[in-house]
Amino acid sequence: MNSCREFFDASPDRVSVRGFLHRPSAPARDCLILTHGAGANCSSPLLVSVADAFCDAGWIVLRCDLPFRQSRPHGPPPRGSAERDQQGLQAAVASMRQHASGHIFLGGHSYGGRQASMLAAAESGLVDRLLLLSYPLHPPQHPAELRTAHFPRLQAPVLFVHGVRDGFGSIDEMTEALKLIPAPVHLLPVAGAGHELLTKQNRSELPKAIVDGFLDF
Repeated sequence: MNSCREFFDASPDRVSVRGFLHRPSAPARDCLILTHGAGANCSSPLLVSVADAFCDAGWIVLRCDLPFRQSRPHGPPPRGSAERDQQGLQAAVASMRQHASGHIFLGGHSYGGRQASMLAAAESGLVDRLLLLSYPLHPPQHPAELRTAHFPRLQAPVLFVHGVRDGFGSIDEMTEALKLIPAPVHLLPVAGAGHELLTKQNRSELPKAIVDGFLDF
């Protein structure tokens, strides 16, 4: 039977890592690290369902709270928190290398996915692949304020999962923006979904579709 337990790593030489570690019943080598959006935490329904689906597929999964959420239970990340949040993801990667002997994959929803991609762009080779759920391409109703400056430096392959009704970027806008990334990329549109991705209609099949899309990619 798969297991899920609270996880905490407070190594003195790096930012603390806090979250939940999912382990499949059979021995596993590969690990996926997932983190949350700006208004959520690692126990959001989307992250839990996706983590469970990857664990069912035989992966170790860590869903973790970013440093801003560890120190601030509610509300958005304060200004200037991005660097420390990326350090938190870097610490999560280092911690998971003690638990998984295979590939390390990194991803997250919205703000968390953006921080994961910025870290991967800054540190080529840190992780093997990225899973970005609802990447916040631009603020709603501000399409000119693109968050793509780091895209040309991304060397890890990336799967983007994006709702067709997402106000942070349309499918057409995403398709155009992904041309900036030199690494292999794939965009998986989710019909009927907005920025939260998970809906009453798709909650039973979406997590498996994300796993299948990631494995196929």
